[in-house]
Amino acid sequence: MNHPESAPGQGKRRRLLDRTFYVGLILKGITGVSELVAGTIFLFAGSSQIMVFVSAVTHHELSEDPQDFIARFLVSLAERLDVSATLFAAAYLLFHGIVKVVLVWAVLRNQLWAYPWLIGFLIAFIVYQIYELFISFSWGLIGLTVFDAFIVVLTWREYQLHRRTA
Repeated sequence: MNHPESAPGQGKRRRLLDRTFYVGLILKGITGVSELVAGTIFLFAGSSQIMVFVSAVTHHELSEDPQDFIARFLVSLAERLDVSATLFAAAYLLFHGIVKVVLVWAVLRNQLWAYPWLIGFLIAFIVYQIYELFISFSWGLIGLTVFDAFIVVLTWREYQLHRRTA
């Protein structure tokens, strides 16, 4: 992802933005793979199996600290799972994961067609995440949305640079 320098001093800035873009893409790819794993688990495991797993994972932490926020949140989430919620989560995670993995892989291979698709899907996910924020506020979701917006900006920048040199 090297680009010709247009002015002295911009080389370091470009390299930093290129590295940031690359690291962001790798993080998106890793989250895509984890979403595929989680979606597969949701697809093949029933809500009762998920509850047993979450209880086993959080049991030790809750025995030491019954007020542990994360453990209690996970147990509460697992308790509310039903068949339709589990299937929705599986479908959402699998779709989201497949899109991320394919598009990140294509962009890392400098496939010019993938840049606008990645931008479009990230914007669609950002819109959905903003909708979710109005329903249920979450600092994590705000962080993810800001990160996605940052990746959109960097992807647009890289796309423009690649189009000029193509």
